[in-house]
Amino acid sequence: MSTTIESLKWRYAVKKFDDNKYISDEQIQTIKEAFNLTATSYGLQPVTLVVIKNKELQKQLVEHSWNQQQVAQASHVLVLCVPKKQTTKDVENYFKLVKNIRNTSDEILNPFKDFLIDSFSKKTQEELLTWNKNQAYITLGNLLTVCALEKIDSCPMEGFIPEKYDEILKLNEKNLQSVLVLPLGFRAEDDYMKDLKKVRKNIDQVTLDFN
Repeated sequence: MSTTIESLKWRYAVKKFDDNKYISDEQIQTIKEAFNLTATSYGLQPVTLVVIKNKELQKQLVEHSWNQQQVAQASHVLVLCVPKKQTTKDVENYFKLVKNIRNTSDEILNPFKDFLIDSFSKKTQEELLTWNKNQAYITLGNLLTVCALEKIDSCPMEGFIPEKYDEILKLNEKNLQSVLVLPLGFRAEDDYMKDLKKVRKNIDQVTLDFN
């Protein structure tokens, strides 16, 4: 069986982290780079990654995380954020980056750029927020896989109060709002979940083949 499948079988949503174990700087750098390489629609990368390694701050966030103690126990806590307000300027900046890196001519870039600017200009901020949140979930899925391959434990969380996170982390000042939380670290030996069999449907129940 492939290393990838074995790693995904090893992964689970950790209920208790060993708060004496810490992720190395090299591993965190791998996670940051994997985050930056995650696919997003049109390549616009509307998701920002906040990396927390501060026990006092983590403890402060627990009460705003439905009292999930993993936030305090974790080596690091990742917070996935998206823009509070997005404009066509973000699209323009993306195409400037494309031109800078690939030296692509305006003749080639402008039709697609104009299409995206027109599309974005017609969307409400609520519609853009929904779209950006979808990108955050794509990012979360990729990070969970990367962590499994790196043998880093994780626990994806929707159960938190975004407004409180935004306030404590001063995200509003950066035009950001929190969407998802991902504590990282290493499972505790007494985590009751660590030796339980993974519960999944049979593959033929969740896949369809057209040959």
